[in-house]
Amino acid sequence: MADEKNYITPEGHAAIEAEFQQLLKVERPELVKVVSWAAGNGDRSENGDYIYGKRRLRQIDGRLRFLMQRMDLAVIVDPAKQQGLDKIFFGAWVTLFALKDDTEHTYRIVGKDEIEPSLGYISWVSPLARALLGKQIGDIVKVIVPAGVEQYEVIAVQYKPPSNITLSLPVN
Repeated sequence: MADEKNYITPEGHAAIEAEFQQLLKVERPELVKVVSWAAGNGDRSENGDYIYGKRRLRQIDGRLRFLMQRMDLAVIVDPAKQQGLDKIFFGAWVTLFALKDDTEHTYRIVGKDEIEPSLGYISWVSPLARALLGKQIGDIVKVIVPAGVEQYEVIAVQYKPPSNITLSLPVN
């Protein structure tokens, strides 16, 4: 839905804002200079700098509009202010024990704009996150996946990064 709330962590919002400012204040002005210079070189129909520059400007403008919409819809949820820290809510780091293959997995429940599987960041609307919300340590969670049903035991819930996780926010 175009007007649904965009739940996001403070660091996710900061990453979107940083990308927006980088595009608006650095990349776009530099590209405008190049396009202006290229336009002054005569025939624009065969001017690669001009053609590429205009195309890239349209891409940047589209991305700026998208980022602005996401920020306008943003509802920043600070996990540090979460209450009921024994339960799983938005922003939680959750360590699961997979009953199928005896492995541990750590995930963080984040907003749709923050998904980064390599970091374990999963969207709050994903089937796994939806199954986890409201659960606590010791609960068994069943998740329907394409291969059937998988079961996990919740073994840890934290609202700050676990010590074995190295953080770096994804750059769009």
